[in-house]
Amino acid sequence: MTQRLAGPYRRAAFKGVLFQGVVATIAAVIVLVGWGVEAGLSAWLGGLTVVLPNFVFAAYAFRYMGASKSEQVLSSLKRGKALKFLLTVCMFVLAFKHFLLLPVPFFSAYVLIFATQWIAPIFFNH
Repeated sequence: MTQRLAGPYRRAAFKGVLFQGVVATIAAVIVLVGWGVEAGLSAWLGGLTVVLPNFVFAAYAFRYMGASKSEQVLSSLKRGKALKFLLTVCMFVLAFKHFLLLPVPFFSAYVLIFATQWIAPIFFNH
């Protein structure tokens, strides 16, 4: 029963994450064409730093639904939020440690993709 309840919301969350991935890829291609390979890679990694943690959160947040599963819902939300934060921090560290990044394209793409999670519900109804 709870899987049927959670299904539409889970699909909507994954559509939002997919939308963010598409916007991140388009932004990275535009930056790649306009400013070169290093800037394009920086923009793509900035977008990926938002998309991947949001995917993990969506996978955890919509596991359970319903009043009978309230403890599991709360536990899953807490775990998803913690993993999202930890994964975001790790991705920032790994990106700046292992890649030669340009800060302006990286943070611009990060902010752009972060903002798309607020406008994605306009395009998608569950």
